[in-house]
Amino acid sequence: MSNKIIIAGGGTGGHIFPAIAIANALKKIQPNAEILFVGAKGKMEMEKVPQAGYKIEGLDIAGFNRSSLIKNIGLPFKLIKSFIQVRKIFKMFKPVAVIGVGGYSSFPVLKFAQAKGIKTFIHESNSFAGKSNIYLGKNATKIFVATDGMEKFFPSNKIVITGNPVRESIVKNKIGREEAVNFFGLNPAKKTILSVGGSLGAKSINEALQKHINEFAKNNLQLIWQSGKPFALIAKKATEGMDNIWTNDFITKMEYAYSAADLVISRSGAMAIAELCVAKKPAVFVPFPYAAEDHQTANAQNLVNKGAALMINDNQALDKLVSTIIELSKDDVKQNELKQNIAKLAVTNADEIIANEILGALN
Repeated sequence: MSNKIIIAGGGTGGHIFPAIAIANALKKIQPNAEILFVGAKGKMEMEKVPQAGYKIEGLDIAGFNRSSLIKNIGLPFKLIKSFIQVRKIFKMFKPVAVIGVGGYSSFPVLKFAQAKGIKTFIHESNSFAGKSNIYLGKNATKIFVATDGMEKFFPSNKIVITGNPVRESIVKNKIGREEAVNFFGLNPAKKTILSVGGSLGAKSINEALQKHINEFAKNNLQLIWQSGKPFALIAKKATEGMDNIWTNDFITKMEYAYSAADLVISRSGAMAIAELCVAKKPAVFVPFPYAAEDHQTANAQNLVNKGAALMINDNQALDKLVSTIIELSKDDVKQNELKQNIAKLAVTNADEIIANEILGALN
């Protein structure tokens, strides 16, 4: 008998890539398992999941808009519509388990599964749990978390500390630095900084780099700049004719970017952190201040407390970010200390642990 499992959620790479890693681990252990993803129409998962070889169904759903209350008028209707769509999907697919990875679409799918008595599993990647996960956690079968101290959000008897699943291409990365730097058309003899603002870009990081772009060449540094789509044209224009800078809206081969980087500027979403721990890179984090419950600040602070990273607040990035990364690039002792401490936090088999826990609970 093959287990039919739904994986629900998405919205950003931070939810999608771990979800795909879990799906791959489930298929590895149980090749005849059938996996169906459920996402939100118009979001990144509708493109990335099929690219990874899985089927996905889209829901008409949106999240609560924190910046403009007027935009939330249609929310109740979208929620009702999404529950009707979920019922249809369950009727067609008949899942024995549902895994929620966060993002708009996970709520109606897990809520419906729980109402039907189907086993539900939650993966909470952040060190500060989101409201819907806290609510769904009460009736979940198991809750997989990245860090300790999550008892304040979830029933302690349901928590399994697994770490966050990292893409296989990053866990098994064997690309040498020189090859990686050449891949971006840069010079292996120069120190290279990687800037990633998450899959959708980061306004404060982008504006800081744009304002101080000439500082990199002045300090004999190179930059690999993932700008995100909204800032891509501005970044291209700002770096025209500069041979020490590579920029694009999205980096598809992150394993090359991590191998090339000597230092990293990043948002502090849970997945970015998990990947940097595995890649063992000294990093300066700029938490996204509008993330639910300000969880990115909690994530970054967790590393700062362990001497494993530096942090700059979003509202200080414009003036402080570039000077901080340049200063760090000249301090090999500090770089080494950050590298050693972040490496201690790496988890390379979270996807397998989660898959085994799920399949174990279904037997």
